[in-house]
Amino acid sequence: MLIDDKEATLTIFRGNALVERFAPISLGRGGAKTQRIRGDNVTPLGEFRVNRFNFESQWHIFIGIDYPTPPHARMALEKGIYSQADYEAYFDHYRRYGSPPQNTALGGAIGIHGVGGGDPEIHGSFHWTQGCVAVTNEQIVRVAELVDVGTRVVIR
Repeated sequence: MLIDDKEATLTIFRGNALVERFAPISLGRGGAKTQRIRGDNVTPLGEFRVNRFNFESQWHIFIGIDYPTPPHARMALEKGIYSQADYEAYFDHYRRYGSPPQNTALGGAIGIHGVGGGDPEIHGSFHWTQGCVAVTNEQIVRVAELVDVGTRVVIR
């Protein structure tokens, strides 16, 4: 899956073959950046994996990704967002549970979702999420049919 900020598209590939493209998408109100901090409404850039599905989400369907990744944790340490203790706690959690902690200074609960009961016209007009990637409710149903846990997700 490729999520392209500049093109405002979400594209599903099988190998190099384009399967389906969805547009427009909405990202975080704070734009898309490599470094995200909890509460800044930024969509994180990078390479991720789908790690969970919630079919009873307020957003219709929520497809979670494994943010923050180890490279995001390293950047946070280098930039002083994480202390050494935060950094070690991140990796301790990751080793213990096989997924990143969701309650650090980098935030969490990032994924791809529908608009739920929100206004579809707002969705098509501007970036409105708190850092997630949003498509329409109809589109998220189709995306969920095309991806699995472990699917690679690139946000650029």
